[in-house]
Amino acid sequence: MIEKNKKIVFALTLYIIFFFAGNFCSAGFLQPKIKSDIDVQAGQVGAFGGYAVVEGKEGALALIQTVINAFLSLIGVILLAYLLSAGYKWMTAHGEEEKVTEAKDTIKRAIVGVIIIIAAYAISIFVMTRLEAGALKGGDTTPTPTPTPVATPSDPADIY
Repeated sequence: MIEKNKKIVFALTLYIIFFFAGNFCSAGFLQPKIKSDIDVQAGQVGAFGGYAVVEGKEGALALIQTVINAFLSLIGVILLAYLLSAGYKWMTAHGEEEKVTEAKDTIKRAIVGVIIIIAAYAISIFVMTRLEAGALKGGDTTPTPTPTPVATPSDPADIY
Protein backbone atom coordinates (compact mmCIF):
# COMPACT_ATOMS: atom_id res chain seq x y z
CA MET A 1 0.00 0.00 0.00
CA ILE A 2 2.81 2.41 0.90
CA GLU A 3 4.68 1.58 -2.32
CA LYS A 4 1.56 2.37 -4.36
CA ASN A 5 1.17 5.73 -2.60
CA LYS A 6 4.83 6.55 -3.28
CA LYS A 7 4.33 5.87 -6.98
CA ILE A 8 1.22 8.05 -7.08
CA VAL A 9 2.95 10.93 -5.27
CA PHE A 10 5.99 10.62 -7.55
CA ALA A 11 3.85 10.61 -10.71
CA LEU A 12 1.80 13.55 -9.46
CA THR A 13 4.97 15.49 -8.64
CA LEU A 14 6.39 14.88 -12.11
CA TYR A 15 3.11 15.95 -13.70
CA ILE A 16 3.03 19.18 -11.70
CA ILE A 17 6.67 19.95 -12.57
CA PHE A 18 6.07 19.42 -16.29
CA PHE A 19 2.84 21.44 -16.15
CA PHE A 20 4.57 24.43 -14.58
CA ALA A 21 7.60 24.10 -16.85
CA GLY A 22 5.32 24.39 -19.89
CA ASN A 23 3.67 27.49 -18.46
CA PHE A 24 7.03 29.12 -17.71
CA CYS A 25 8.43 28.40 -21.15
CA SER A 26 5.37 29.80 -22.92
CA ALA A 27 6.22 33.26 -21.56
CA GLY A 28 8.44 33.87 -24.56
CA PHE A 29 5.48 33.77 -26.92
CA LEU A 30 3.42 36.47 -25.20
CA GLN A 31 2.41 39.78 -26.70
CA PRO A 32 5.03 42.50 -26.18
CA LYS A 33 2.99 44.57 -23.68
CA ILE A 34 2.15 41.57 -21.52
CA LYS A 35 5.73 40.36 -21.77
CA SER A 36 7.09 43.75 -20.67
CA ASP A 37 4.68 43.82 -17.70
CA ILE A 38 5.81 40.33 -16.70
CA ASP A 39 9.44 41.37 -17.15
CA VAL A 40 8.98 44.30 -14.79
CA GLN A 41 7.23 42.16 -12.18
CA ALA A 42 9.81 39.37 -12.50
CA GLY A 43 12.61 41.90 -12.06
CA GLN A 44 10.94 43.20 -8.90
CA VAL A 45 10.51 39.68 -7.54
CA GLY A 46 14.11 38.82 -8.37
CA ALA A 47 15.38 41.99 -6.68
CA PHE A 48 13.22 41.27 -3.63
CA GLY A 49 14.59 37.71 -3.52
CA GLY A 50 18.17 38.98 -3.58
CA TYR A 51 19.03 38.17 -7.19
CA ALA A 52 21.19 40.71 -8.92
CA VAL A 53 19.61 41.90 -12.14
CA VAL A 54 22.12 41.54 -14.95
CA GLU A 55 21.97 44.23 -17.61
CA GLY A 56 20.21 42.90 -20.70
CA LYS A 57 19.10 39.74 -18.87
CA GLU A 58 16.15 40.87 -16.82
CA GLY A 59 12.59 39.78 -16.65
CA ALA A 60 10.64 36.58 -17.00
CA LEU A 61 13.06 34.70 -19.23
CA ALA A 62 16.00 35.31 -16.90
CA LEU A 63 13.88 34.25 -13.93
CA ILE A 64 12.80 31.08 -15.75
CA GLN A 65 16.42 30.28 -16.60
CA THR A 66 17.37 30.81 -12.95
CA VAL A 67 14.65 28.38 -11.84
CA ILE A 68 15.74 25.81 -14.43
CA ASN A 69 19.39 26.14 -13.37
CA ALA A 70 18.46 25.75 -9.70
CA PHE A 71 16.37 22.66 -10.47
CA LEU A 72 19.13 21.06 -12.56
CA SER A 73 21.68 21.89 -9.85
CA LEU A 74 19.53 20.18 -7.23
CA ILE A 75 19.26 17.08 -9.39
CA GLY A 76 23.04 17.19 -9.90
CA VAL A 77 23.57 17.19 -6.13
CA ILE A 78 21.23 14.21 -5.79
CA LEU A 79 23.18 12.36 -8.49
CA LEU A 80 26.42 13.11 -6.66
CA ALA A 81 24.92 11.61 -3.50
CA TYR A 82 23.99 8.49 -5.48
CA LEU A 83 27.55 8.21 -6.77
CA LEU A 84 29.00 8.58 -3.30
CA SER A 85 26.61 6.06 -1.75
CA ALA A 86 27.27 3.55 -4.54
CA GLY A 87 31.02 3.97 -4.11
CA TYR A 88 30.70 3.45 -0.38
CA LYS A 89 28.54 0.36 -0.94
CA TRP A 90 31.12 -1.02 -3.36
CA MET A 91 34.01 -0.37 -0.97
CA THR A 92 32.20 -2.02 1.96
CA ALA A 93 30.90 -5.00 -0.02
CA HIS A 94 33.67 -7.29 1.33
CA GLY A 95 33.63 -9.35 -1.85
CA GLU A 96 29.88 -9.99 -1.95
CA GLU A 97 29.11 -10.10 -5.67
CA GLU A 98 25.48 -9.01 -5.23
CA LYS A 99 26.42 -5.77 -3.47
CA VAL A 100 29.19 -5.04 -5.97
CA THR A 101 26.83 -5.57 -8.91
CA GLU A 102 24.20 -3.35 -7.28
CA ALA A 103 26.79 -0.62 -6.69
CA LYS A 104 28.03 -0.83 -10.29
CA ASP A 105 24.47 -0.54 -11.60
CA THR A 106 23.85 2.51 -9.40
CA ILE A 107 27.05 4.16 -10.66
CA LYS A 108 26.07 3.47 -14.29
CA ARG A 109 22.63 4.98 -13.73
CA ALA A 110 24.08 8.02 -12.00
CA ILE A 111 26.51 8.63 -14.87
CA VAL A 112 23.66 8.39 -17.38
CA GLY A 113 21.75 10.86 -15.19
CA VAL A 114 24.68 13.28 -15.24
CA ILE A 115 24.79 13.08 -19.03
CA ILE A 116 21.04 13.78 -19.18
CA ILE A 117 21.41 16.75 -16.81
CA ILE A 118 24.20 18.25 -18.93
CA ALA A 119 22.09 17.79 -22.07
CA ALA A 120 19.07 19.36 -20.36
CA TYR A 121 21.17 22.33 -19.30
CA ALA A 122 22.50 22.80 -22.84
CA ILE A 123 19.00 22.56 -24.31
CA SER A 124 17.57 25.05 -21.80
CA ILE A 125 20.36 27.55 -22.52
CA PHE A 126 19.81 27.13 -26.28
CA VAL A 127 16.03 27.59 -26.05
CA MET A 128 16.21 30.56 -23.67
CA THR A 129 18.74 32.42 -25.81
CA ARG A 130 16.55 31.83 -28.86
CA LEU A 131 13.48 33.07 -26.98
CA GLU A 132 15.34 36.18 -25.87
CA ALA A 133 16.44 36.85 -29.43
CA GLY A 134 12.92 36.21 -30.71
CA ALA A 135 14.13 33.52 -33.11
CA LEU A 136 11.57 30.92 -31.99
CA LYS A 137 8.52 33.08 -32.52
CA GLY A 138 6.22 31.98 -35.27
CA GLY A 139 3.97 34.09 -37.40
CA ASP A 140 4.38 36.19 -40.49
CA THR A 141 7.69 35.57 -42.23
CA THR A 142 7.43 38.38 -44.77
CA PRO A 143 10.15 40.94 -44.30
CA THR A 144 9.14 44.30 -42.98
CA PRO A 145 9.68 47.12 -45.46
CA THR A 146 12.53 49.43 -44.67
CA PRO A 147 11.63 53.11 -44.54
CA THR A 148 12.98 55.19 -47.37
CA PRO A 149 15.22 58.00 -46.24
CA VAL A 150 13.82 61.48 -46.63
CA ALA A 151 16.10 63.95 -48.37
CA THR A 152 17.01 66.74 -46.02
CA PRO A 153 18.53 69.97 -47.26
CA SER A 154 22.13 70.45 -46.32
CA ASP A 155 21.80 74.21 -46.06
CA PRO A 156 19.15 75.72 -43.77
CA ALA A 157 18.62 78.47 -46.36
CA ASP A 158 17.24 75.87 -48.76
CA ILE A 159 14.24 75.31 -46.51
CA TYR A 160 12.84 78.84 -47.08
